[in-house]
Amino acid sequence: MGNEIQLISDGDGLAVIGNATDVERFLASEGLPSKDLGVHRLKAVFGTGAAVAQAGSEIAASSGRWVKLTKESAERVKKFGLMDSKTPGISHAMIGKPGSIKKWLQIEKGAGSFLTNPARLAGVAGIMTQSSMQQTMDEITDYLATIDEKVDDVLRAQKDAVLSRMIGMDLVIEETMTIREQVGRVSDVTWSKVQAAPTTIAETQAYALRQLDALAEKLENRPKIGDLAAKVKEVEPKVREWLAVLARCFQLQDAIAVLELDRVLDAHPDQLDQHRLGLRAARQNRLDLISRSTERLVARMNAAAEAANSKVLLHPTKSPVVVQSSNHVVTGVHDFHARLGIESGRQSSETRRWVEAAAEARDRALVTGANGVGAAKNLGNETLDRARTTTGRLASGIAERVRRRNEGGDEEERDAQG
Repeated sequence: MGNEIQLISDGDGLAVIGNATDVERFLASEGLPSKDLGVHRLKAVFGTGAAVAQAGSEIAASSGRWVKLTKESAERVKKFGLMDSKTPGISHAMIGKPGSIKKWLQIEKGAGSFLTNPARLAGVAGIMTQSSMQQTMDEITDYLATIDEKVDDVLRAQKDAVLSRMIGMDLVIEETMTIREQVGRVSDVTWSKVQAAPTTIAETQAYALRQLDALAEKLENRPKIGDLAAKVKEVEPKVREWLAVLARCFQLQDAIAVLELDRVLDAHPDQLDQHRLGLRAARQNRLDLISRSTERLVARMNAAAEAANSKVLLHPTKSPVVVQSSNHVVTGVHDFHARLGIESGRQSSETRRWVEAAAEARDRALVTGANGVGAAKNLGNETLDRARTTTGRLASGIAERVRRRNEGGDEEERDAQG
Protein backbone atom coordinates (compact mmCIF):
# COMPACT_ATOMS: atom_id res chain seq x y z
CA MET A 1 0.00 0.00 0.00
CA GLY A 2 3.05 2.26 -0.03
CA ASN A 3 2.68 5.24 2.24
CA GLU A 4 -1.07 5.35 1.77
CA ILE A 5 -3.25 5.19 4.88
CA GLN A 6 -6.98 4.75 5.30
CA LEU A 7 -9.25 6.85 7.50
CA ILE A 8 -12.52 5.35 8.73
CA SER A 9 -14.98 7.21 10.96
CA ASP A 10 -18.19 6.16 12.74
CA GLY A 11 -18.89 9.61 14.17
CA ASP A 12 -17.47 8.80 17.60
CA GLY A 13 -13.95 7.83 16.61
CA LEU A 14 -11.48 7.68 13.75
CA ALA A 15 -9.59 4.55 12.69
CA VAL A 16 -6.25 5.16 11.01
CA ILE A 17 -5.01 2.04 9.18
CA GLY A 18 -1.84 1.46 7.19
CA ASN A 19 1.84 0.84 7.55
CA ALA A 20 2.82 1.40 11.18
CA THR A 21 5.39 4.09 10.35
CA ASP A 22 3.00 6.01 8.09
CA VAL A 23 0.21 5.80 10.64
CA GLU A 24 2.44 7.19 13.37
CA ARG A 25 3.68 9.99 11.10
CA PHE A 26 0.14 10.97 10.20
CA LEU A 27 -1.02 11.04 13.82
CA ALA A 28 2.04 13.06 14.84
CA SER A 29 1.62 15.53 11.98
CA GLU A 30 -2.02 16.15 12.94
CA GLY A 31 -1.40 16.13 16.69
CA LEU A 32 -3.94 13.35 17.32
CA PRO A 33 -3.65 11.17 20.46
CA SER A 34 -4.56 7.54 19.79
CA LYS A 35 -4.56 3.99 21.06
CA ASP A 36 -4.22 0.58 19.44
CA LEU A 37 -7.26 -0.51 17.42
CA GLY A 38 -6.46 -4.22 17.36
CA VAL A 39 -7.01 -4.87 13.64
CA HIS A 40 -5.45 -8.34 13.97
CA ARG A 41 -8.78 -9.52 15.39
CA LEU A 42 -10.38 -9.00 11.98
CA LYS A 43 -9.04 -12.36 10.80
CA ALA A 44 -12.17 -13.92 12.27
CA VAL A 45 -14.28 -12.06 9.71
CA PHE A 46 -12.95 -14.03 6.73
CA GLY A 47 -13.12 -17.69 7.70
CA THR A 48 -10.72 -19.94 5.74
CA GLY A 49 -9.31 -20.34 2.24
CA ALA A 50 -6.64 -18.92 -0.05
CA ALA A 51 -8.33 -15.54 -0.39
CA VAL A 52 -8.64 -15.43 3.36
CA ALA A 53 -4.95 -16.18 3.78
CA GLN A 54 -4.13 -13.22 1.59
CA ALA A 55 -6.53 -11.01 3.53
CA GLY A 56 -4.95 -12.23 6.74
CA SER A 57 -1.48 -11.31 5.56
CA GLU A 58 -2.71 -7.83 4.58
CA ILE A 59 -4.22 -7.40 8.02
CA ALA A 60 -1.05 -8.61 9.71
CA ALA A 61 0.98 -6.06 7.74
CA SER A 62 -1.35 -3.23 8.75
CA SER A 63 -1.31 -1.10 11.85
CA GLY A 64 -4.47 0.39 13.23
CA ARG A 65 -4.89 3.24 15.71
CA TRP A 66 -8.11 4.70 17.13
CA VAL A 67 -8.67 8.39 17.80
CA LYS A 68 -11.54 9.72 19.89
CA LEU A 69 -13.35 12.39 17.89
CA THR A 70 -13.73 15.60 19.86
CA LYS A 71 -14.74 18.93 18.35
CA GLU A 72 -11.08 19.77 17.85
CA SER A 73 -9.98 16.46 16.32
CA ALA A 74 -13.08 16.29 14.12
CA GLU A 75 -12.15 19.67 12.66
CA ARG A 76 -8.62 18.46 11.93
CA VAL A 77 -9.77 15.45 9.90
CA LYS A 78 -12.63 17.24 8.15
CA LYS A 79 -10.16 18.61 5.59
CA PHE A 80 -9.57 15.09 4.27
CA GLY A 81 -13.14 14.89 2.98
CA LEU A 82 -14.34 11.56 4.34
CA MET A 83 -17.15 10.11 2.21
CA ASP A 84 -20.08 7.90 3.21
CA SER A 85 -19.68 4.18 2.64
CA LYS A 86 -22.25 1.44 2.09
CA THR A 87 -21.85 0.48 5.73
CA PRO A 88 -24.43 2.52 7.73
CA GLY A 89 -22.91 5.37 9.73
CA ILE A 90 -19.39 4.81 8.38
CA SER A 91 -17.43 7.33 6.31
CA HIS A 92 -13.96 6.82 4.86
CA ALA A 93 -11.09 8.24 2.83
CA MET A 94 -7.71 7.14 1.57
CA ILE A 95 -4.87 9.62 1.86
CA GLY A 96 -1.22 9.58 0.92
CA LYS A 97 1.96 11.59 1.05
CA PRO A 98 3.38 11.09 -2.44
CA GLY A 99 6.81 12.37 -3.47
CA SER A 100 8.14 15.35 -1.60
CA ILE A 101 4.72 16.86 -0.88
CA LYS A 102 4.52 17.55 2.83
CA LYS A 103 0.73 17.61 3.11
CA TRP A 104 -1.42 14.50 3.25
CA LEU A 105 -3.70 14.40 0.21
CA GLN A 106 -6.87 12.45 -0.47
CA ILE A 107 -6.39 9.76 -3.10
CA GLU A 108 -9.31 9.52 -5.51
CA LYS A 109 -8.44 6.16 -7.07
CA GLY A 110 -7.36 2.83 -5.64
CA ALA A 111 -9.65 2.86 -2.64
CA GLY A 112 -7.66 0.17 -0.83
CA SER A 113 -8.38 -3.27 0.59
CA PHE A 114 -10.21 -2.27 3.74
CA LEU A 115 -12.52 0.12 1.97
CA THR A 116 -13.45 -2.12 -0.94
CA ASN A 117 -14.37 -5.12 1.23
CA PRO A 118 -17.74 -4.57 3.02
CA ALA A 119 -17.15 -7.37 5.53
CA ARG A 120 -13.76 -5.97 6.47
CA LEU A 121 -15.15 -2.46 6.77
CA ALA A 122 -17.98 -3.74 8.99
CA GLY A 123 -15.35 -5.51 11.09
CA VAL A 124 -13.41 -2.30 11.55
CA ALA A 125 -16.64 -0.52 12.52
CA GLY A 126 -17.34 -3.15 15.16
CA ILE A 127 -13.88 -2.82 16.67
CA MET A 128 -14.21 0.96 16.61
CA THR A 129 -17.46 0.69 18.59
CA GLN A 130 -15.60 -1.39 21.15
CA SER A 131 -12.81 1.20 21.34
CA SER A 132 -15.33 3.98 21.88
CA MET A 133 -17.06 2.07 24.68
CA GLN A 134 -13.76 1.20 26.34
CA GLN A 135 -12.81 4.88 26.21
CA THR A 136 -16.04 5.76 28.02
CA MET A 137 -15.37 3.02 30.55
CA ASP A 138 -11.95 4.54 31.27
CA GLU A 139 -13.45 8.00 31.66
CA ILE A 140 -16.08 6.68 34.07
CA THR A 141 -13.30 5.11 36.12
CA ASP A 142 -11.61 8.52 36.28
CA TYR A 143 -14.96 10.12 37.22
CA LEU A 144 -15.55 7.67 40.05
CA ALA A 145 -12.05 8.34 41.35
CA THR A 146 -12.74 12.08 41.59
CA ILE A 147 -15.93 11.98 43.67
CA ASP A 148 -15.67 12.21 47.43
CA GLU A 149 -16.77 8.63 48.05
CA LYS A 150 -15.26 5.70 46.20
CA VAL A 151 -17.95 3.88 44.28
CA ASP A 152 -17.02 0.55 45.84
CA ASP A 153 -17.55 2.00 49.31
CA VAL A 154 -20.88 3.48 48.23
CA LEU A 155 -22.09 0.24 46.71
CA ARG A 156 -20.96 -2.01 49.54
CA ALA A 157 -22.60 0.29 52.10
CA GLN A 158 -25.98 -0.36 50.49
CA LYS A 159 -28.18 -3.05 51.98
CA ASP A 160 -30.59 -3.27 49.04
CA ALA A 161 -30.91 -6.67 47.42
CA VAL A 162 -30.88 -5.10 43.94
CA LEU A 163 -27.50 -3.50 44.55
CA SER A 164 -26.13 -6.63 46.14
CA ARG A 165 -26.87 -8.62 42.98
CA MET A 166 -25.23 -5.93 40.84
CA ILE A 167 -22.09 -5.98 43.00
CA GLY A 168 -21.78 -9.73 42.48
CA MET A 169 -22.22 -9.36 38.73
CA ASP A 170 -19.68 -6.54 38.74
CA LEU A 171 -17.01 -8.95 39.99
CA VAL A 172 -17.89 -11.53 37.35
CA ILE A 173 -17.72 -8.99 34.52
CA GLU A 174 -14.34 -7.70 35.68
CA GLU A 175 -13.06 -11.28 35.75
CA THR A 176 -14.40 -11.91 32.23
CA MET A 177 -12.78 -8.75 30.86
CA THR A 178 -9.47 -9.82 32.39
CA ILE A 179 -9.69 -13.23 30.69
CA ARG A 180 -10.54 -11.52 27.38
CA GLU A 181 -7.42 -9.36 27.65
CA GLN A 182 -5.24 -12.40 28.27
CA VAL A 183 -6.78 -14.75 25.69
CA GLY A 184 -7.77 -12.25 23.00
CA ARG A 185 -11.28 -13.61 22.54
CA VAL A 186 -14.44 -14.58 24.44
CA SER A 187 -15.04 -18.32 24.50
CA ASP A 188 -18.36 -20.05 25.10
CA VAL A 189 -17.34 -20.85 28.65
CA THR A 190 -16.31 -17.26 29.37
CA TRP A 191 -19.47 -15.83 27.82
CA SER A 192 -21.70 -18.16 29.84
CA LYS A 193 -20.53 -16.44 33.03
CA VAL A 194 -22.02 -13.07 32.08
CA GLN A 195 -25.11 -13.93 30.03
CA ALA A 196 -27.47 -12.96 32.86
CA ALA A 197 -25.65 -9.68 33.56
CA PRO A 198 -27.76 -7.31 31.38
CA THR A 199 -30.94 -8.03 33.36
CA THR A 200 -29.27 -7.50 36.72
CA ILE A 201 -27.61 -4.26 35.64
CA ALA A 202 -30.83 -2.93 34.09
CA GLU A 203 -32.67 -3.57 37.38
CA THR A 204 -30.02 -1.64 39.28
CA GLN A 205 -30.10 1.24 36.80
CA ALA A 206 -33.89 1.50 37.06
CA TYR A 207 -33.62 1.43 40.86
CA ALA A 208 -31.01 4.22 40.89
CA LEU A 209 -33.11 6.38 38.55
CA ARG A 210 -36.14 5.96 40.83
CA GLN A 211 -34.02 7.07 43.78
CA LEU A 212 -32.94 10.22 41.91
CA ASP A 213 -36.56 10.97 40.97
CA ALA A 214 -37.55 10.59 44.62
CA LEU A 215 -34.82 13.03 45.67
CA ALA A 216 -36.05 15.56 43.10
CA GLU A 217 -39.60 15.27 44.43
CA LYS A 218 -38.39 16.10 47.93
CA LEU A 219 -37.53 19.60 46.71
CA GLU A 220 -41.04 20.41 45.47
CA ASN A 221 -43.44 22.71 47.32
CA ARG A 222 -41.05 23.94 50.00
CA PRO A 223 -41.53 27.71 50.08
CA LYS A 224 -39.79 28.22 53.43
CA ILE A 225 -36.09 28.75 52.93
CA GLY A 226 -35.29 26.99 56.20
CA ASP A 227 -37.08 23.81 55.08
CA LEU A 228 -35.55 24.07 51.61
CA ALA A 229 -32.04 24.45 53.04
CA ALA A 230 -32.47 21.35 55.19
CA LYS A 231 -33.74 19.24 52.29
CA VAL A 232 -31.13 20.41 49.78
CA LYS A 233 -28.37 19.68 52.28
CA GLU A 234 -29.82 16.21 52.79
CA VAL A 235 -30.22 15.55 49.07
CA GLU A 236 -26.72 16.63 47.95
CA PRO A 237 -24.64 13.64 49.17
CA LYS A 238 -27.34 11.14 48.17
CA VAL A 239 -27.37 12.48 44.60
CA ARG A 240 -23.62 11.99 44.40
CA GLU A 241 -23.99 8.39 45.58
CA TRP A 242 -26.73 7.48 43.11
CA LEU A 243 -24.85 9.12 40.24
CA ALA A 244 -21.94 6.88 41.16
CA VAL A 245 -24.20 3.83 41.01
CA LEU A 246 -25.57 4.93 37.62
CA ALA A 247 -22.07 5.51 36.28
CA ARG A 248 -20.99 2.05 37.37
CA CYS A 249 -24.09 0.52 35.75
CA PHE A 250 -23.33 2.26 32.47
CA GLN A 251 -19.72 1.16 32.64
CA LEU A 252 -20.74 -2.47 33.12
CA GLN A 253 -23.29 -2.26 30.30
CA ASP A 254 -20.54 -1.04 27.97
CA ALA A 255 -18.32 -3.91 29.13
CA ILE A 256 -21.07 -6.41 28.27
CA ALA A 257 -21.45 -4.79 24.84
CA VAL A 258 -17.71 -5.14 24.20
CA LEU A 259 -17.91 -8.83 25.10
CA GLU A 260 -20.99 -9.27 22.88
CA LEU A 261 -19.23 -7.82 19.86
CA ASP A 262 -16.33 -10.20 20.44
CA ARG A 263 -18.73 -13.13 20.51
CA VAL A 264 -20.48 -12.05 17.31
CA LEU A 265 -17.16 -11.33 15.58
CA ASP A 266 -16.00 -14.81 16.52
CA ALA A 267 -19.19 -16.81 15.90
CA HIS A 268 -21.32 -14.84 13.41
CA PRO A 269 -19.15 -12.24 11.64
CA ASP A 270 -21.83 -11.76 8.96
CA GLN A 271 -24.12 -10.36 11.66
CA LEU A 272 -21.53 -8.02 13.17
CA ASP A 273 -22.73 -4.82 11.55
CA GLN A 274 -26.39 -5.35 12.45
CA HIS A 275 -25.43 -6.18 16.02
CA ARG A 276 -23.19 -3.12 16.20
CA LEU A 277 -26.05 -0.86 15.11
CA GLY A 278 -28.43 -2.51 17.56
CA LEU A 279 -26.04 -1.98 20.45
CA ARG A 280 -25.54 1.66 19.52
CA ALA A 281 -29.31 2.25 19.43
CA ALA A 282 -29.82 0.53 22.78
CA ARG A 283 -26.95 2.51 24.29
CA GLN A 284 -28.44 5.79 23.07
CA ASN A 285 -31.80 4.84 24.60
CA ARG A 286 -30.08 4.33 27.95
CA LEU A 287 -28.36 7.70 27.65
CA ASP A 288 -31.68 9.39 26.86
CA LEU A 289 -33.35 7.77 29.86
CA ILE A 290 -30.56 8.82 32.20
CA SER A 291 -30.51 12.32 30.71
CA ARG A 292 -34.24 12.86 31.28
CA SER A 293 -34.06 11.80 34.90
CA THR A 294 -30.95 13.80 35.78
CA GLU A 295 -32.19 16.89 33.93
CA ARG A 296 -35.37 16.80 36.04
CA LEU A 297 -33.16 16.81 39.10
CA VAL A 298 -31.13 19.73 37.73
CA ALA A 299 -34.35 21.67 37.11
CA ARG A 300 -35.42 21.15 40.73
CA MET A 301 -32.02 22.24 42.03
CA ASN A 302 -32.00 25.32 39.81
CA ALA A 303 -35.50 26.22 41.04
CA ALA A 304 -34.29 25.85 44.63
CA ALA A 305 -31.32 28.12 43.90
CA GLU A 306 -33.57 30.72 42.29
CA ALA A 307 -35.88 30.65 45.31
CA ALA A 308 -32.90 31.14 47.60
CA ASN A 309 -31.53 33.94 45.42
CA SER A 310 -34.78 35.84 45.61
CA LYS A 311 -34.64 35.82 49.42
CA VAL A 312 -30.92 35.75 50.06
CA LEU A 313 -30.89 39.05 51.96
CA LEU A 314 -33.86 38.04 54.10
CA HIS A 315 -32.14 34.75 54.98
CA PRO A 316 -28.40 35.45 55.00
CA THR A 317 -27.51 32.11 56.61
CA LYS A 318 -29.98 29.68 55.02
CA SER A 319 -30.01 30.97 51.41
CA PRO A 320 -26.28 30.49 50.77
CA VAL A 321 -26.63 26.89 51.97
CA VAL A 322 -29.28 26.24 49.33
CA VAL A 323 -27.27 27.95 46.59
CA GLN A 324 -24.02 26.16 47.45
CA SER A 325 -25.60 22.70 47.65
CA SER A 326 -27.56 23.31 44.45
CA ASN A 327 -24.39 24.34 42.62
CA HIS A 328 -22.58 21.23 43.84
CA VAL A 329 -25.36 18.96 42.59
CA VAL A 330 -25.73 20.69 39.22
CA THR A 331 -21.97 20.70 38.63
CA GLY A 332 -21.83 17.03 39.58
CA VAL A 333 -24.61 16.14 37.14
CA HIS A 334 -22.94 17.99 34.27
CA ASP A 335 -19.63 16.28 35.01
CA PHE A 336 -21.49 12.96 35.07
CA HIS A 337 -23.08 13.82 31.69
CA ALA A 338 -19.71 14.69 30.19
CA ARG A 339 -18.16 11.37 31.23
CA LEU A 340 -21.04 9.40 29.70
CA GLY A 341 -21.05 11.49 26.52
CA ILE A 342 -24.46 13.06 27.13
CA GLU A 343 -24.84 16.30 25.23
CA SER A 344 -26.37 18.77 27.67
CA GLY A 345 -27.91 21.90 26.27
CA ARG A 346 -27.74 23.71 29.57
CA GLN A 347 -24.88 25.31 31.39
CA SER A 348 -24.41 25.06 35.13
CA SER A 349 -26.63 27.35 37.11
CA GLU A 350 -24.97 30.71 37.57
CA THR A 351 -26.47 31.29 41.01
CA ARG A 352 -25.48 34.31 43.01
CA ARG A 353 -23.54 34.23 46.22
CA TRP A 354 -24.47 36.29 49.25
CA VAL A 355 -22.06 39.12 48.47
CA GLU A 356 -23.25 39.30 44.85
CA ALA A 357 -26.88 39.59 45.90
CA ALA A 358 -25.99 42.23 48.51
CA ALA A 359 -24.03 44.22 45.93
CA GLU A 360 -26.95 44.09 43.50
CA ALA A 361 -29.37 45.26 46.17
CA ARG A 362 -26.96 48.02 47.17
CA ASP A 363 -26.72 49.23 43.58
CA ARG A 364 -30.50 49.42 43.32
CA ALA A 365 -30.66 51.26 46.61
CA LEU A 366 -28.23 53.91 45.37
CA VAL A 367 -30.86 55.05 42.91
CA THR A 368 -33.26 56.01 45.70
CA GLY A 369 -30.80 57.63 48.02
CA ALA A 370 -27.69 57.27 50.14
CA ASN A 371 -29.66 56.07 53.16
CA GLY A 372 -30.62 52.95 51.23
CA VAL A 373 -26.99 51.81 51.04
CA GLY A 374 -26.70 51.19 54.73
CA ALA A 375 -30.13 49.58 54.88
CA ALA A 376 -29.34 47.16 52.02
CA LYS A 377 -26.54 45.56 53.99
CA ASN A 378 -28.97 44.20 56.55
CA LEU A 379 -32.34 44.07 54.84
CA GLY A 380 -33.70 42.21 51.84
CA ASN A 381 -35.28 44.03 48.93
CA GLU A 382 -38.84 43.41 50.09
CA THR A 383 -38.07 44.48 53.67
CA LEU A 384 -36.19 47.51 52.45
CA ASP A 385 -39.11 48.58 50.27
CA ARG A 386 -41.57 48.11 53.12
CA ALA A 387 -39.37 50.06 55.51
CA ARG A 388 -38.96 52.87 53.01
CA THR A 389 -42.72 53.04 52.38
CA THR A 390 -43.55 52.96 56.10
CA THR A 391 -40.99 55.68 56.82
CA GLY A 392 -42.41 57.81 54.06
CA ARG A 393 -45.95 57.41 55.34
CA LEU A 394 -44.88 58.20 58.91
CA ALA A 395 -43.00 61.29 57.82
CA SER A 396 -45.96 62.49 55.75
CA GLY A 397 -48.34 61.99 58.68
CA ILE A 398 -46.13 63.90 61.09
CA ALA A 399 -45.71 66.75 58.62
CA GLU A 400 -49.48 66.95 58.10
CA ARG A 401 -50.19 67.07 61.86
CA VAL A 402 -47.56 69.77 62.35
CA ARG A 403 -49.07 71.77 59.49
CA ARG A 404 -52.58 71.53 60.95
CA ARG A 405 -51.31 72.39 64.41
CA ASN A 406 -49.52 75.45 63.04
CA GLU A 407 -52.58 76.50 61.10
CA GLY A 408 -54.72 76.03 64.21
CA GLY A 409 -52.34 78.16 66.25
CA ASP A 410 -52.38 80.91 63.64
CA GLU A 411 -56.23 81.03 63.73
CA GLU A 412 -56.26 81.28 67.55
CA GLU A 413 -53.73 84.10 67.39
CA ARG A 414 -55.83 86.00 64.83
CA ASP A 415 -58.99 85.61 66.98
CA ALA A 416 -57.19 86.94 70.03
CA GLN A 417 -56.01 89.97 68.14
CA GLY A 418 -59.50 90.61 66.77
